[in-house]
Amino acid sequence: MAYPLILIALLVSLSLLHHSLSCPSTHKHALLHFKSIVAPPPQPTNDSISIFDSWITNNCCNWQGVTCNLALPSKPVTHLSLSAVLPLPYTAPSTAIASLFAIHTLRFLDISENSLEGEIPSPSQGFASLVNLTSLDLSSNLLNGTIPSNLFQLRNLKQLNLGGNSLTGFLSSAIANLSKLQVLSIEDNSLTGPIPAEIGNLIQLKLLSLSQNHFSGEITESILRLARLQVLDLGNNSLTSSIPNQIGALSNLSFLSLKMNQLSGEIPVSISDLKQLQSLELNRNSLTGLIPSSLFHLKMLKKLNLGANKLLLNHSLEIHPRSSFSFLSLRACGLTGSIPGWLSDQKQLDFLDLSENQLTGSIPLWLTGPQIGSLIMSDNNLTGQIPSNLFNSRNLSVLDLSRNGLSGHLPVNIGNASAIMILLLSSNNLSGHVPPSITNITRLLALDLSANQLSGDSFPQFRTDTYLAYVDLSENSFYGEVPVGFGPQIRSLSLASNKFTGPLPAKLITMNFIENLDLHDNYITGAIPHWIGQMSAIYVLNLRDNKLEGAVPFAISNLSKLHVLDLSGNNLTGTVPAEMGRLTGMVDTPITYFSISDLFTFSLDLSDITTYWKGALRDLGYQRVSTYANLDLSRNQVSGRIPGELGNLKGLKSLNMSYNMLEGEIPATFGLLHKLESLDLSHNKINGSIPPSFGSLYQLTTLDLSYNRLTGRIPVGGQMSAMTDPSSYANNSGLCGFQVQVRCEPDDPSEVSEGELDAQGEESIGDHWLNLKWGVVYGFLLGFSVAVVVSYFAGFLYPNAPKRYLRSLR
Repeated sequence: MAYPLILIALLVSLSLLHHSLSCPSTHKHALLHFKSIVAPPPQPTNDSISIFDSWITNNCCNWQGVTCNLALPSKPVTHLSLSAVLPLPYTAPSTAIASLFAIHTLRFLDISENSLEGEIPSPSQGFASLVNLTSLDLSSNLLNGTIPSNLFQLRNLKQLNLGGNSLTGFLSSAIANLSKLQVLSIEDNSLTGPIPAEIGNLIQLKLLSLSQNHFSGEITESILRLARLQVLDLGNNSLTSSIPNQIGALSNLSFLSLKMNQLSGEIPVSISDLKQLQSLELNRNSLTGLIPSSLFHLKMLKKLNLGANKLLLNHSLEIHPRSSFSFLSLRACGLTGSIPGWLSDQKQLDFLDLSENQLTGSIPLWLTGPQIGSLIMSDNNLTGQIPSNLFNSRNLSVLDLSRNGLSGHLPVNIGNASAIMILLLSSNNLSGHVPPSITNITRLLALDLSANQLSGDSFPQFRTDTYLAYVDLSENSFYGEVPVGFGPQIRSLSLASNKFTGPLPAKLITMNFIENLDLHDNYITGAIPHWIGQMSAIYVLNLRDNKLEGAVPFAISNLSKLHVLDLSGNNLTGTVPAEMGRLTGMVDTPITYFSISDLFTFSLDLSDITTYWKGALRDLGYQRVSTYANLDLSRNQVSGRIPGELGNLKGLKSLNMSYNMLEGEIPATFGLLHKLESLDLSHNKINGSIPPSFGSLYQLTTLDLSYNRLTGRIPVGGQMSAMTDPSSYANNSGLCGFQVQVRCEPDDPSEVSEGELDAQGEESIGDHWLNLKWGVVYGFLLGFSVAVVVSYFAGFLYPNAPKRYLRSLR
């Protein structure tokens, strides 16, 4: 009988032991609920390993990313390291966070980089139930809405990271409740309003990052109470006023960034008291005055960025820096004369930006040392040749010498600098051929040699493993066939304003990623080929001012992403394809646009794209060009009717079909082009009336319908009532309306609308004023005569009438 009892006791003991080694069931269920919301469904062809693959045992303390306190009998979950557990491109609802509120013992919670989408959940308790939490990281998700108030009840919190989301609203003054905070990071959101003064109560703070928001107002002086602060980042906001004079009181600062705000005034002298400072970013503000020379005496300072202000370097003082800079930007700081000689002692210098100054002379040899990684000296007055030693550096990754007076040939050893990613040499006086060695630079992303005097009938052909994405060779003297050997990754190719001849090469369709193709002002001949419709990634196609002939191919309608199409100034014939109304990229234009320059942490000035806009040749910024929608077929020999299908292109801002042989009526569907700002149909054979629907074009600012055969009333309403320049309607003898000071005679006055009556009231305002003036005179004389006659007869017939009554008759 003893054996069964012993066996039962053993089983009970094992059961209790097993229970004591497991996490609480409530914690396990909470984690499984979180998994059920965020884990993507399994894919049969997906061999990738997920953190959730280990979440199958009964004991959640053994699960990956989960840590329990094994010293306690209940083995509670205390740490969750669940960063990036959701693979791209999946998203999950932010309500998954609420599943974890049941684990009250949590001390560390990291669910960053998971594409959690929606508002931060805030039930009655919410985060307030996690009373033991000391670290919370919700960064790099897709969270929106405001920061829930119960989050500010986590009084044991030492680290809070909400950066990289889309949070809105104010930063509450209740932030002061988190008195134990050492790290507060809310950068890269959309918070507004002032920085609350209560933030100065967080005296334990070592890191404060509120950058890349929309905070406004002054930099609160209460920040100066944060004596333990080591990192202060308030950059990229809308802060105004000046830098606090006593900023030097933050003696432990090693990183200070106030860049990209609207700060004014001088750099406080006390900033030189920050002896631990390693990085100082004050660029892109409106700071004025002299740069304190004491800044160069901070021995720990490695990065100094003062560019794009209104600061000046005191040339009367000889600078002997004690700093050993790795990063130095004095962009637009009023530097004159030759490149400062004291820079020759900066042996650790990796990044140097002296652009937008008035530097003269040649590039010194000491600046071509092997340590330099980025050299930006554009927009100066430098002369002489580009030193060949510069390209012996294997560290050189960015070289920008644009808009200077440099001359001579490109160094033949240019390809030795195999690490270059950005090479910008535009707007100089460089001449000769492009050295073949340039194709050895396989890491090259952007190449701009525009606006020089370079020539040659063949351009070096890059290998297929090149990363080249942006090429601008415009405004040179290259000739021969259009070169296409720029590699498969090319996104923007500008060969405009050269002397290229021959037809469009068929190899253009091998550029699968090209977004901008600009070949204007060359001597390209032949027809626009039908294969052009296979360039499906293209945003901008500019073939203006060439010698192209034949009809516009209907296949061009396959370019669904096309935003800018400029075929003007050619010899094109035939009709306008109705299929162009299917250019969906001209229906809805994006608000923002990804550009190659977005890959870099500094300003990258790429050449603008030129097109005719509102009657003149204008530059469209390269980074914003796809937010425009322009269609230009002007200065050709296109005939036939204008297809009404073009009215589908509701994103159009500019439409130019002038100087052709178009006929028929203007489509009434043009009134649907509500974003249209410029319309030019001049110098054609268009007849009929201007559609009344033009009154719906509320953004129209430029209109030219001159030299046609239009008749009838010019519409009113919207911007049409403001289109009063007679030259817009010149040489259309049948038009009438106040815009051309020709009175319209309505067929049936009862049919004239109130708006048209108002317009008619304006159409001959000079004549009406004259009529009104004489009407007043005649009215007065007639009224006076009647009054006299009435008074006379009243007095005669009613001699005893009261005088007051007689006065009233007068």
